[in-house]
Amino acid sequence: MNGSTWRAAAALLLLATSPLCAAPTEDARIAKILAATPLIDGHNDWAEVLREREGDGRWTIDLTHGLEMRSPPYNTDIARLRRGHVGGQFWSVFVSADLQPLQQVEETLDQIDLVKNFVARYPRDFALARTAADVRRIHASGRIASMIGVEGGGQIDADLSVLRAYHDLGAGYLTLTHVKTLAWADSATDDPVHGGLTPFGVAVVGELNRLGMLVDLSHVSEATMRAALAATKAPVIFSHSSARALDDHPRNVSDDVLRLVAANGGVVMVNFAPAYVSDAYRLWSAEEAAEKTRLNAPPYGGLYIGQPDKAQAAMAEWQKAHPAPPVTLAMVADHIDHIAKVAGVDHVGLGSDFDGVGLALPEGLGGVDTYPALLTEMARRGWRDADLAKLAGGNILRVMAASEAVAASLAGKPPSTAHLPDH
Repeated sequence: MNGSTWRAAAALLLLATSPLCAAPTEDARIAKILAATPLIDGHNDWAEVLREREGDGRWTIDLTHGLEMRSPPYNTDIARLRRGHVGGQFWSVFVSADLQPLQQVEETLDQIDLVKNFVARYPRDFALARTAADVRRIHASGRIASMIGVEGGGQIDADLSVLRAYHDLGAGYLTLTHVKTLAWADSATDDPVHGGLTPFGVAVVGELNRLGMLVDLSHVSEATMRAALAATKAPVIFSHSSARALDDHPRNVSDDVLRLVAANGGVVMVNFAPAYVSDAYRLWSAEEAAEKTRLNAPPYGGLYIGQPDKAQAAMAEWQKAHPAPPVTLAMVADHIDHIAKVAGVDHVGLGSDFDGVGLALPEGLGGVDTYPALLTEMARRGWRDADLAKLAGGNILRVMAASEAVAASLAGKPPSTAHLPDH
């Protein structure tokens, strides 16, 4: 072998054994995982924010691209869903807990209709899914499996017939409460009344099991979490909650409950909202709210009551002197790591809350195109491909299939006739 031939052979050997050639890039690694296992987010409020911002235009607005350029910008559009390798999404049909019960039902039906509308308008991108098998089939076809989550027990108006109607229209989960305590369940962010669930609340859980709808425990008090875990025959989900050990917000899940979730077979889908990610941000947010109240709280309170311009200027000065603590993608990854450590890697997923928290999102997680960056961070921390697949979507698919099996086992059970006293 002459010198030039030897040098060429050595160069080829060096190239073949270099890190760039020996293993795929992290982007390629994540793309390969998400081609085999759909990335499924447990909670996105796109439907509600479209309704709120666009009015009647929500039925016709172009959803394909560019929504990040609107004012205010959206976290979601089809182009970014594609860049984020999203394979399945639970679209939240959220309505305000402040509305009267019948209006909550009406607006829930409107939002279910809206989800079905945009799925029908973009059949090359979306398809409705009810089961785990549906999700896998739709993902294999190159589309985004679209599920529906009802984000608040108040939206059933304490009527199991309404719950059954939502199921028949395609709803896949019910969040037992939103921000307010109900006549049958305590919320995490309201004064407790029942110590968890009332007998009717237990009946709601049982009817969800019978229907094959997932029991979602985001937003509920810890006592309600425990009561629901004791009552359910199927695995539960937390569609968008994080770890309370890292951020002591009552919306998050304590280590004790994480262990109960593991025993139940459920999954906690980590929320990206800064107040549920960073304890420093949670404390800052409370201080900011207190300052707003101090400055202007009509009709009776506030240093600048009835003077919104002065109050706004003073608030801007306070915010300048008290900037929000940084919240980052790495902090979200810390919650994923913690839940996996306490409950096990089989019991953690992703529940972003995109388009439900405005512009307040962690650095690096500004929209639905950023999931691969989060999975890359987990890979950097040593997560194996199989565990990344579980986090991305494998765990929630397992929970969906288990819930379907429970419903099949209850097929002969008649619909519940439970009701609240005097309702």
